[in-house]
Amino acid sequence: MTNRPIYLDNHSTTALDPAVLDAMLPFLRESYGNAASVNHAFGWEAKDAVDRARESVAQALNAEPREIVFTSGATESINLAIKGAAETLRDRGRHIVTCATEHRAVLDVCRRLERDGFGVSYLPVESDGTLSPDRVGEGIRDDTILVSIMHANNETGVVHNIAAIGGLCAARGVLFHTDATQSVGKLPVDAKSMGAALLSCSAHKFHGPKGVGVLRVSRRDPRVKVAAQIDGGGHERGMRSGTLDVPGIVGMARALEIAVARMESDGARMRALRDELRARLLEAGDVVENGAREPRLPHSLNLAFRRVDSVALINDVPGIAVSTGSACSSANPEPSHVIMALGAGPFGSPEERARCSVRFALSRFTTAEEIDRAAGLVRASVEKLRTFSSVGE
Repeated sequence: MTNRPIYLDNHSTTALDPAVLDAMLPFLRESYGNAASVNHAFGWEAKDAVDRARESVAQALNAEPREIVFTSGATESINLAIKGAAETLRDRGRHIVTCATEHRAVLDVCRRLERDGFGVSYLPVESDGTLSPDRVGEGIRDDTILVSIMHANNETGVVHNIAAIGGLCAARGVLFHTDATQSVGKLPVDAKSMGAALLSCSAHKFHGPKGVGVLRVSRRDPRVKVAAQIDGGGHERGMRSGTLDVPGIVGMARALEIAVARMESDGARMRALRDELRARLLEAGDVVENGAREPRLPHSLNLAFRRVDSVALINDVPGIAVSTGSACSSANPEPSHVIMALGAGPFGSPEERARCSVRFALSRFTTAEEIDRAAGLVRASVEKLRTFSSVGE
């Protein structure tokens, strides 16, 4: 048994699959050429590897290889999608629709655009974290140029009806972007049937390497052009300049191949372990599940423990690696905007609910023994902290 904590923070990042590392190593050791160097064998090897990876990723997302733009991760992909589309379409309109529970990578970009003269509508969600496609339709105006709605939430795991939203946007002639960072590799993601002309994801969420991501940019129905946000060489069809991370791109493609092949079996296994963890923790009493149970990512669980401060709980159980919310907002002491958007529920306020909430996320490497141990440790800590809370009261 290892002394390392039980890792249940897989919304934040995932462990690199050993098979992915094996695929990457040759491009770190021997075939270390630049994919843009076309005058010698090292460059040819790198370019061939990138081309194969591009085809593999495109197939997994039901996109065309030339629609795949490699980036440094989902945050860059989101920035390129939203800022790039806004710059290209600003003469047609300056209104964007998004959701209050989006990742900060989307919300912060939208706030930047607001400072640049764009208008943004932040749609509220229902008390279970779901977003009605009808609400999206109501938010679209004559000057709306872009709708950006995530596929699955990074804190609650709630899955939105992206196909319906994408179809609605297509019917209204509005460009649609989805942040599929949490769903790619966990759920079937078909960019075309979802109507996602722009789709972002990141390799390290499905057991690939950190520092590499993708933006799918539709080439037809509709044909989309996004303005580059990084200049300097015109790589990636002029949309993203910079030397390509060949080992990372190879690793991303391999990780996605594995994730797609194992999606059904891994999903069923993680769902069963997640449900066991949920049942064990709900037995503690006064525990509220944040977000709809279905549709939800198979590995995701978010619980609010009444009369327990989540930070105190996490600090009291160092043997488990979990979080209170998005890793990208972990330096921010404010309560989760995602949980607050669900309302107060049985708590005194949305802020109180958020401060009592803990996010759990499993992976294909999570074991039944780890879930059993984690459930016991969390239950014991909740009981202890509530006793202290009662004494304080």
